Amino acid sequence: MSSSSDEENAGNFFLGMILETAKIVAEMEEDGEDEETSQPRTRVAALNRDREGAYERLAGDYFSKNYVYTNEQFGCRFQMSRQLFVRIANDLANYDDFFTLRYDGRGRRGFTTFQKCTSPLCQLAYGTASDSWNESLTMSERMSWGCLYEFFKGIVNLYRKVYLRRPTKKDIGKLYTFHEETHGFPGMLGSIDCTHWQWCNCPVAWCDQYMSGDIGYPSIILEAACSQDLWIWHALFGVVGSNNDLNLLTRSHVFDDIDSSFMLNGVSYKHGYYLADDTYPSYTAMVKTIPELSDEKRKKMFAKWQELARRDVERLFDVIKAKWGIIQQPAHAFEPKKVRYIMYACLILQT
Repeated sequence: MSSSSDEENAGNFFLGMILETAKIVAEMEEDGEDEETSQPRTRVAALNRDREGAYERLAGDYFSKNYVYTNEQFGCRFQMSRQLFVRIANDLANYDDFFTLRYDGRGRRGFTTFQKCTSPLCQLAYGTASDSWNESLTMSERMSWGCLYEFFKGIVNLYRKVYLRRPTKKDIGKLYTFHEETHGFPGMLGSIDCTHWQWCNCPVAWCDQYMSGDIGYPSIILEAACSQDLWIWHALFGVVGSNNDLNLLTRSHVFDDIDSSFMLNGVSYKHGYYLADDTYPSYTAMVKTIPELSDEKRKKMFAKWQELARRDVERLFDVIKAKWGIIQQPAHAFEPKKVRYIMYACLILQT
């Protein structure tokens, strides 16, 4: 009897606590409703943007029959020809309805395909903030950032398999011939190297794995291999900055699925080779400067030609940074996936 009475008292106690808590919560909600009703809710007034007028000015300056700015001026501002811009805009409009002209639920006119492509290209070329083109395109910061991300995503999904593809047997033969005639290295596939892109908005919990001791800030590594004419046929971006050139090769696919056999002086070699700096491991597919050689004159001559030919990939990094201002600055995206889209899109547009 005593145990049953104790259980009944405990149940009554917990029931009373629940009822008391519910009463307190109800009183708090009533007080909150009184405060909300006494202070009316205000919303930011929508700006009266002349989107149609902005498109007419944009079309009159660049895309009409009697456009104002010449092809040279267009190329300087957009880092591409007018024909290429129109082609990319049409491909994006066919790929995703986001880049088409749409109307919202209130019947308000949206932005056209050219407006949605002009904003990300201006941000890409000049590295400016998303709201810096508000006056000319009448586009808000949120819309500009949305266009920028969707533009990068569309470029990568549309053109990556074409412009960042692996070289075929015919392409490899052209690379061998071209590099032998240009640099004097038979069997050379290209030059390979890595560079770091600072990530200023890296989450604090990830800073240690994205930070390297010799750099001092979070970064993401880009590994690229290119030919003398800056054709990028291998690009790996997204490896955390704490890695180096040695352990980066374990994640790279630069040696995979390439039939690169060649003949030299009657001897058949199974794989071609890359020109690399001294930080890479001593693989047969990596040709570096000879550290020690009895003939000092031959050593200096080989080192000179090897370093000159190896600068192709370094020149690629400089060209990309000079052409696309967004890479000159630290990456501001909060997600690694968006940072990868930005880098791959810049590589595709460069190719």
